[in-house]
Amino acid sequence: MNGSEQLAVVVPVFNEATGIRPTLEALASQKDQDFFVVFVDNGSTDDSAEIIARFASERDLPWHVIQESQKGTGAAADTGMREAIARGATMLARTDADCLPREDWTAAVRRSLTTGGLQLVGGELVPRHDEGLAWTTRVLLRGAVHLAEAFGRIRSGNRDAAYLGPYMMAAGCNVGIRAELYVAAGGFPRTAIEDLHEDRALVNAVRRLTKKYARRSDVVVYGSSRRVRAWGLKNTLLWYKDHQYRPDVVDIR
Repeated sequence: MNGSEQLAVVVPVFNEATGIRPTLEALASQKDQDFFVVFVDNGSTDDSAEIIARFASERDLPWHVIQESQKGTGAAADTGMREAIARGATMLARTDADCLPREDWTAAVRRSLTTGGLQLVGGELVPRHDEGLAWTTRVLLRGAVHLAEAFGRIRSGNRDAAYLGPYMMAAGCNVGIRAELYVAAGGFPRTAIEDLHEDRALVNAVRRLTKKYARRSDVVVYGSSRRVRAWGLKNTLLWYKDHQYRPDVVDIR
């Protein structure tokens, strides 16, 4: 690894044993292999951690599996980010255990955070093509994401004189950030997904510190559509709109 600039990928994991292999394959197939991964097992009751460890061992990959007992994507992601920093990472990227980073994802994150001059980058989130979602729904979902970002710019909770730049959506499953900025911003709130969208909170904390953030269309992750399939498109969008839809079961598997 490059001793001066180390990239780490952080992946929160909860009961993903039956579906995590494509994510592992996607990370192992990155064109830029100059990174290590911290998987954070967030209290799984299946053998997710064992599957990850075995996959990494068979391929001699610099991957680490750690535990976080406090339930929540925010808590797990923050634990992983801080573990990565303790291991020497100067750049951090996060994706989720049901997502497929495109083969140039780590290269694009690195480029954005080095030669691109950014301290925070949010990428494109594209629905996965291998989960049976109709192409029309995938198109509607992508359009809804861009509409949500536009709405976010005028949303009262995202407007404040202390913000140095406009609102930007940076989905937690496709975000990159400089380590020093992550610490200065306070990191992901250590919350459960039912309580707060931790990615939005981190972006707004960053906006108080720097203007050096942007969306990049070349930073691509294919995201799972399992919430859409379980809840429908309308309810999924309402869930992301301040949890206006609150199902009994949030952890869809």
